[in-house]
Amino acid sequence: MATRITPLTYGLVGTLLFGGLTGVYLHFKSAGKLPTSESLSSDSGTAPNGTAASPTPTSGSPVGSRENPLTVGLNSFHGFAPGLYANGNSLKTQSGSIFDRKGVQVEFKIQDNIPTLPEQWNSGNHCSWRTSDFWAQEQPNLRNAKLDGRAVMMVDNTQGADAIVSNDLSIKSIEDLAHHSVALLQYTPSHGLLVDGLNNSSLSSRNRASVKTVFISAESGTAEVRAALSKRSVEAAVLWDPDLSLAIKDGAHVVYSTKTASNLIFDAIVCDTRVINNSQGFEAVLALVDGWMSAVKEVNANKQLGITALTSAFDVYKALSQDQSNAFVQGLFNNLVLTGLADNIRIMGLNGGTNHYERVYAEFDAVYRSIGGTLTNPNSPVISPSDSIDYRFIKKLMEKDLSAQAAANKPAFTFTAAEAKQASAVATPELTKPVLINFDTNSAILDRSAQAVVDNQVRPLIENFGNSYFEINGNTDSTGSQAVNQRLSLARAQAVVTYLSKEWEIPAERFAVKGNGSTRPLCNEQSPEEGLSLGECRARNRTTRIAVLGR
Repeated sequence: MATRITPLTYGLVGTLLFGGLTGVYLHFKSAGKLPTSESLSSDSGTAPNGTAASPTPTSGSPVGSRENPLTVGLNSFHGFAPGLYANGNSLKTQSGSIFDRKGVQVEFKIQDNIPTLPEQWNSGNHCSWRTSDFWAQEQPNLRNAKLDGRAVMMVDNTQGADAIVSNDLSIKSIEDLAHHSVALLQYTPSHGLLVDGLNNSSLSSRNRASVKTVFISAESGTAEVRAALSKRSVEAAVLWDPDLSLAIKDGAHVVYSTKTASNLIFDAIVCDTRVINNSQGFEAVLALVDGWMSAVKEVNANKQLGITALTSAFDVYKALSQDQSNAFVQGLFNNLVLTGLADNIRIMGLNGGTNHYERVYAEFDAVYRSIGGTLTNPNSPVISPSDSIDYRFIKKLMEKDLSAQAAANKPAFTFTAAEAKQASAVATPELTKPVLINFDTNSAILDRSAQAVVDNQVRPLIENFGNSYFEINGNTDSTGSQAVNQRLSLARAQAVVTYLSKEWEIPAERFAVKGNGSTRPLCNEQSPEEGLSLGECRARNRTTRIAVLGR
């Protein structure tokens, strides 16, 4: 997104600077004075998980009052426009604004030079923005500092605002990145997006290792990532808006993005447990969430309200509006969903559906542990996703809003069999994941072992790509006749679709089914690669492959 966080060793250091058209790094000064930790004291001893005692004002003004506003750290990302609008298009709550009417005074601190959460919260910040995927990496180290936090709401769902792009027309999919270089900021959600895509691809371990990651320094930010691509010193780059949209405007094309992986990256507001675990702090945060949800509804109805809020509070958007016209800034809103109450209910699974927040937290915990980052600290605890979020705020608003409950139960996207067939015929898959599902000889029946593979490997992939169609390919090795293999592979692919539809209620209309027999091998059985035996090579070819088709 506009400014990301980069962890180095055990904390977040460096300045991530927003890439604008001027080419000059823009720094933002925080407005006003942060409330100090001395203004808070404990009324409840030790909080859960051994964290510091929960503070509550015992003298002076309560959290959320004009004298002691609820302080929220933000960065210069357009997904925060509703919060600024709710504050009266200002960093401080204006009289008559939504937050003012909700009875809470909010002060936003623009922190593009991102301090660690311990630094922010020990100096008086009450809440801060974080992406749900990266929060999975940072929370363990917050615990190491004897502090803790909880996500209280999702403010946006990026659906195209994060992407891998390239100027090389031969690079059309994740698999095409093999033996090419990719520029990005290390340990940011860009890094997670790339690793997640590679891990779900059909690339062998050797070919995944051939993808050369070129890490741009945190101080240079995404402007330099885009510059590396523009200078063609790399073949691809991982970017977020506005640099993503600027790169596309300059001729780059999207290889893989959150427009397809639409349930992968969410921006959240995370609050200090010392604030939300006392009654005054809880009520202030509840008013923040309530007011923000109200603002989302208004901004979604009229994006110009969001543009006005951004250009009023952020110099970079003012410059972009002047240099590119409001159309460019307005276009950025096409790459994300500003998540209102119904969206929060759906994302959190409070309507009985998939809990996408917890799924993403768990998935990226594994991703970041696999690539290092701050989780190389041996003292970093493993945290249950349910222990990273406080559902009380959205639940309270949900209980009073039957229309939001009804909206959350409506499908986020609609699908037709005709569109699936068309996508399969013309679309280039953004990635293809091979899954080894064992069937009995000459059988297309999924036994319990095969069902478990579908549950653990296929369904999570489909959950990530909430906006996508899929091509399910059945494949065999070269043994046996092609006619028999073709019929059997088609029946096996159909068995996977039938199971997903019946067991997990995933619309069958999302799938195009193909049986390839032995015609599309992943491994050359005449000359197996990477030292594979012939049996291992044939096993790679006897896979069900799930191709992800963008819309």
